[in-house]
Amino acid sequence: MRSYRKLFRTGEFTPLFLASAGQAMAQTVSGLALSVLVYQQTGSALLSSLAMFGTAFAQVVGAATVLSGADRLPPRAAMTVLSLLFGAGTAVQAVPGLPVWAVFGVLLGLGAVGSVSGGVRYGLLNEVLTRDGYLLGRSVLNISAGVVQIFGFALGGALVTVFSARGTLLLSAGLYVLAAVVAGCGLSSRPPRGSGRASIAETWRTHARIWSSVPRRYVYLALWVPNGLIVGVESLYVPYSPDDAGLLFAFGAVGMLVGDVVAGRFLPARWRERLTVPLCVLLAVPYLLFSLSPGLPVALALATVATFGYAAGLLLQERLMALTPDALSGQALGLHSSGMLTMQGIGAAVAGAVAELTSPATGIVVTAAASLAATLLLAPGLGGGAAAGDAATDLAGV
Repeated sequence: MRSYRKLFRTGEFTPLFLASAGQAMAQTVSGLALSVLVYQQTGSALLSSLAMFGTAFAQVVGAATVLSGADRLPPRAAMTVLSLLFGAGTAVQAVPGLPVWAVFGVLLGLGAVGSVSGGVRYGLLNEVLTRDGYLLGRSVLNISAGVVQIFGFALGGALVTVFSARGTLLLSAGLYVLAAVVAGCGLSSRPPRGSGRASIAETWRTHARIWSSVPRRYVYLALWVPNGLIVGVESLYVPYSPDDAGLLFAFGAVGMLVGDVVAGRFLPARWRERLTVPLCVLLAVPYLLFSLSPGLPVALALATVATFGYAAGLLLQERLMALTPDALSGQALGLHSSGMLTMQGIGAAVAGAVAELTSPATGIVVTAAASLAATLLLAPGLGGGAAAGDAATDLAGV
């Protein structure tokens, strides 16, 4: 599948796309509103930051406990109920007088179930589209998520000004409900991809099965480590150039969106495997030139070129699906998402620690060099040819 027209003509892709975009918008707007609310109550920049991004870290809890539900719940019902749960949790956070510890307790719970939500969504995408359509479909979801975040932060800021932080949280809850309606009415009823009951034991058993494949391990590490370290590089934009950090983020977003379009729409299948490692290399190499303390125009160009390399993530996800039977696809993709978010947090901590001991420019260069080294170490294990055998072997145990 190589055209957007064919993609959106595929029966259930449009409601899946709209439900995903609605949920992303609700998450972006509510995250900003909750950050403002917590800062108003506590005056703490740390707690405010955790209020906005804490759900990402909490997904680790979900990945370790309930992620098996991604393949063992009916997809339409799961997407509908989870969106309603997010809406209810967001509405609870808007309750006047709710203690800050309770706000973060709800945040932790929503983050944990968020890992299941991602697994259900991307596992369903793999069902709705053919194998050759997954790359384009995931590219479109990535692009929409980026665009939604850009507009979502702008919209969230305006809504907080007009309606207050609590009012904006309630509006976000309404967006979650709307996403639930779209999923419930637009998607077809499908049985769960996997059999058995979702549980912590089943989560770990399936994790072990997924991780037992050597080719898949290399793909996961290539998805997590180079990407996470480069997100750490980006976390240093503010200390590197406080007045221009917004421009660096904006130009980086443009590079990422262009990379997703090129990889998802125009890159021939015969080139995908060959370009995976070069794109991971591209993520890191431009940042090494920050050792020369470039001026703003050069820094913007370097950030744009580097973030084009994020397209490697799409190619690696396509390979992950080729290595994974459909019955495990939801948990496999949920594990990818949760591991990536965790590694991004680790990357930010590593980059920040280096910058604290040296300088922001040195932190950028050292962290980018670590990303490049990780790519070169993983490159020999990213060769193709084992996909069919690995998936067949796993399917025999499902």
